[in-house]
Amino acid sequence: MTSAAALADLPRQTLADWHRFVATGDQALLASLLADNIVFRSPAVHAPIPGKPATLLVLTTVTQIFENFRYARQFTAGSHDAGLEFAANVGKFELKGIDLIEFDADGKMVEFEVMIRPLKALQALAEAMGNRIGPQLMALKAAALAR
Repeated sequence: MTSAAALADLPRQTLADWHRFVATGDQALLASLLADNIVFRSPAVHAPIPGKPATLLVLTTVTQIFENFRYARQFTAGSHDAGLEFAANVGKFELKGIDLIEFDADGKMVEFEVMIRPLKALQALAEAMGNRIGPQLMALKAAALAR
């Protein structure tokens, strides 16, 4: 097992800006944090979601669906990887989750993976997301894969 190292300066600044985005919902701020080739890994779908437009859509939508969202802990694994433990509500369900974020040398997010439990809360979130952005997200995924 390796010991955890502190995040490099640029990823640390990006993470601080990520927390500002979560607090404000500022989509322009979020866009500046994501690499063009970012890959989003959802707990609700099997295939990765490629590209900045689709990731922007997912992350801005989920922040609107989550209620009482809060981060509990932050972990680092090397100088370009972080994990953020969170809790939130989706309707009557309380959930816990982890955001696993990988940063490139410029401090941009290049991979964003989310894990959520329990299953009932994840199902409620997936249904809410599908109702709001399902067709739009499918079109963005298709466009990213066609490139």
